[in-house]
Amino acid sequence: MISAPQLVMAGPHDPRLHFARHHLGPITIQPSPDMPPHLLLLTDASDTRYLVKQHRDPGRFEREARAYTTWTTYLGDRAPQLIASDPPTLSLLLTELPGRNAALLPSGSIAERQAHHAAGATLRQIHQIPTVAPGTTIAAYLGQRLSLWADRARSANLITSCQRNEMEARATALADTTMDAAICHLDYQPRNWLLADYGTVRIVDFEHMRPDARLRDLARLAHRHWAAAPDLRAVFLDGYGHPLTALDDQLIQQFAAIEALTALVQGRQRDDAQLTSHGRLLLTQLH
Repeated sequence: MISAPQLVMAGPHDPRLHFARHHLGPITIQPSPDMPPHLLLLTDASDTRYLVKQHRDPGRFEREARAYTTWTTYLGDRAPQLIASDPPTLSLLLTELPGRNAALLPSGSIAERQAHHAAGATLRQIHQIPTVAPGTTIAAYLGQRLSLWADRARSANLITSCQRNEMEARATALADTTMDAAICHLDYQPRNWLLADYGTVRIVDFEHMRPDARLRDLARLAHRHWAAAPDLRAVFLDGYGHPLTALDDQLIQQFAAIEALTALVQGRQRDDAQLTSHGRLLLTQLH
């Protein structure tokens, strides 16, 4: 098992720089005050831009490294290219993708609609990546995940015992639900979309990527973004090229339980009042 390294600010003895120089030669750290400390923006001798992304969790490092070596090659220039990985520092050396972060686009703007349409097209590419995972296995797994999140939420006194029992009943029903499997991004929302100048959306942050229920990638959008802006749903699905059926909508609503509990638990862990409030609202709507 890889142990988590200590995250340090970039300096002459930062092991991430030694890792990057080993693969790129001479490098220059670029000023990036808006970036979190786990990301380093670098250029090589030819001024090509790269990112070093350092994980704190070994499991996420291993999952994202696997995603880059197994699935993102199907996306071409819509995903970063993995140059190298460094298990001792849990770091990935990636090509840097240009583009505007879709989460920062003005609400209601043409650019926001363009990003949702293009993100739909990119998600279709992701869901067309070959997978051998059967939907029955995915359904059983998601039932287990719902039970796990319910246990975590109850242990943190975020839900009542009665709610915990209701979630267990939902988990049992979910495990018996028919669903399509696909390779999924599993954090598919505007903060991970980069809108290129020519209208394509590129995708970053593949640390959750794995075979899962195809509609899970749409569920997060439905519950976090489309409720307040339903017109974006229509734009996204037009780009996705796959209209939702009534059964699809029912399954997306079933996933609301996982979304609610995840938001509650992670909101508490991160001291994120907005995420916690989102979880509370979804939990209320479930009843």
